[in-house]
Amino acid sequence: MSLRGTFLSLVVRVCGVLCVLTAPALAETAGLEYPMRRVTDMFKPLSRPAEMISEAAGVVLLICLGIFLVVTGLLVFIVIKFRRRAQDDGREPPQIYGSTNIELAWTVIPILITVVLALVTSRTIGEIQDMPMPANALKLRVVGHQWWWEIRYEDLGIVTANEVHIPVSDRDRAKATPTHIVLQSADVIHSFWVPQLAGKTDLVPNKTNETWLDPYETGVYFGNCAEYCGTQHANMLLRVIVHTPEGFAKWVASQKTPPPAPQAAEEIKGHGLFYANSCINCHTVDGTVAEGVFGPNLTKLMTRQTIGAGVAELNDKTLWAWVDDPQKMKTGCLMPDMQLLEPEVDAIVAYLKTLK
Repeated sequence: MSLRGTFLSLVVRVCGVLCVLTAPALAETAGLEYPMRRVTDMFKPLSRPAEMISEAAGVVLLICLGIFLVVTGLLVFIVIKFRRRAQDDGREPPQIYGSTNIELAWTVIPILITVVLALVTSRTIGEIQDMPMPANALKLRVVGHQWWWEIRYEDLGIVTANEVHIPVSDRDRAKATPTHIVLQSADVIHSFWVPQLAGKTDLVPNKTNETWLDPYETGVYFGNCAEYCGTQHANMLLRVIVHTPEGFAKWVASQKTPPPAPQAAEEIKGHGLFYANSCINCHTVDGTVAEGVFGPNLTKLMTRQTIGAGVAELNDKTLWAWVDDPQKMKTGCLMPDMQLLEPEVDAIVAYLKTLK
């Protein structure tokens, strides 16, 4: 065997060993088996409402392109044809006043164009907003907070944060299984936007809005808050994880399974510190006395892909840094620095890692 072949064989074997060693850790995080669609390209829609918006946007862009070409063409023509020439005597050209035809042209034509644009846009908005949801549609509620997302599957008894898990749908409307989302805000105006799956919809205090998703392909879709909502608006990120039907059923079963009780001495110590400090005033852990509502539900924390509403990937290092001082990772967030000692941070992190 050649030296190159030996080297490649060794690389394959090492990668295989690493996959085996890391498989248990990755298995705890939901959705990593699906493609990461990090480029949120609204011109590559992968959901029915996003397609409807893309088609309307295409019409609008074509109309605007036509206007641009006509205006630019006339401008170039006029600049060339009526440029100053060597034989010009410098006198002012004839001026036109009170031309009814010209005034009608620059008034009526823009009005007609505006009406067409308004009709195209309003028709698309109406079709999306008035789309009837079938009986098999998944229902969930998204509540915007400064600066994170609360996700509630009330029919399933599941509460999570910053990740929306839904099943893939079908392009055939007769087989489609869309997801109906109720949008609310707990504080200020936010805006729910996942470009490849749906348009922007605001979350307004004391008002309920609605949207829906109907994705055609599995994957992890990236979204964000699209309405300035304070200091950490740019870090109020969102992931929509579209599962296969079997994968979604598996995720639901996992979320309904209570996390294991802490076993190791450090986990037990961290459990005590978690309940002795102010953590339970803001966070909920199902089946315990921790019933806080101001921060994310932590019952299945370790099944999530990120921490701090997408500010960092969730791993041992970022979890430790967050517990130690969340203000270093997300300045201005509403979780304070608890002034914990390093051994206390170690213990609380050990407990939190049992929440899976």
